[in-house]
Amino acid sequence: MRINVIGGGPAGLYFALLMKRSGVAREVVVYERNPPGATFGWGVVFSGRTLRNLREADEVSHRRITESFETWDNVDVVLRDAKVTVRGNDFSGIARLKLLNILQERCAELGVDLRFDTAVEDVNTLAEGCDLLVGADGVGSVVRERYAEEFRPALAEGRNKYIWYGTRRLFHGLTLTFRETADGVFAAHSYKFSKELSTFIVECDEETWRRAGLEGMSDAESREYLGRVFARDLGGEELLSNNSRWINFLLVKNGRWFCRNVVLLGDALHTAHFSIGSGTKLAIEDSIELFRHFAAGKDVPAALEAFERARKPVVEEYQRAADESRVWFERAGEHVRMEPLPFAYSLMTRSTRVDRESLRRRDPFFVAAYEEAAAGAA
Repeated sequence: MRINVIGGGPAGLYFALLMKRSGVAREVVVYERNPPGATFGWGVVFSGRTLRNLREADEVSHRRITESFETWDNVDVVLRDAKVTVRGNDFSGIARLKLLNILQERCAELGVDLRFDTAVEDVNTLAEGCDLLVGADGVGSVVRERYAEEFRPALAEGRNKYIWYGTRRLFHGLTLTFRETADGVFAAHSYKFSKELSTFIVECDEETWRRAGLEGMSDAESREYLGRVFARDLGGEELLSNNSRWINFLLVKNGRWFCRNVVLLGDALHTAHFSIGSGTKLAIEDSIELFRHFAAGKDVPAALEAFERARKPVVEEYQRAADESRVWFERAGEHVRMEPLPFAYSLMTRSTRVDRESLRRRDPFFVAAYEEAAAGAA
């Protein structure tokens, strides 16, 4: 097989290395419009199950990735002057740039042709010149746009504004912080991803964003304003920008996942709200699933059909859970009036993927404390 991949993110790189390592593909070319050292954003999160899938798919890259991990089992919920900790979770964080560098190096070792600083203008010609064209080119996918009639994409914006920062303040666990100001409620999602840095994503509803004047602020002014909002949480550290800008979450779905010899992967195919931390996980697991069908000896049409049939229900379930989580955060202004324990319980069970019993298995002490508080209130 000859494979062309548009997009050098986690989905495109991981699929490329799997296909080349296995010998299923004779030639794999990855086209990436940015230089090899460029990336946007800060840290990304993996769960324990994703790591098991990575180890089974390619032990070499799995080892290199896990050597760079920061791990934790706690979710800390901060509301007003209280912090509620929920244990029994299984998360790991890594710098997005470090992850990409590991996958780039592994691709190079296996003979994948990586072409950076290369923007693809003619998708049709690239598709005609190979057995399989993979569109792994992100939320604004040119491949999805070119074949929109076949893929039938459905795009929808979330209500909240959010911005992705970093900070030198280390958050030892996934920390969800809620601060109420005269302008409205701000929520921060933060976690360490290296020995020196943490991700710090801030979101708020559009009314709060406008009242605060963030619409007209420069990058430095926005960071200064939010630094005041989260002053007690940042401990004197500043917020760091990397092409950071206020945007609305974009939900991406597609009616079909492939057409002819063209298939979508990762954010080009689907997105899940960042509050459940599954974007990179889903992208890499897409690559593993698609690879498995080719490794089983299927030809291109059969493999693409089997990929969509097997993977689509899994992704749709994650998207449903992520949408429930998104809506909870969009209504944060209604929730912050609660007491800290019931607030934390509501937050942890905001998706129907987590109920009281599954939460009890994770952290029986937290659930017992919540039930005691609820009984006392009654």
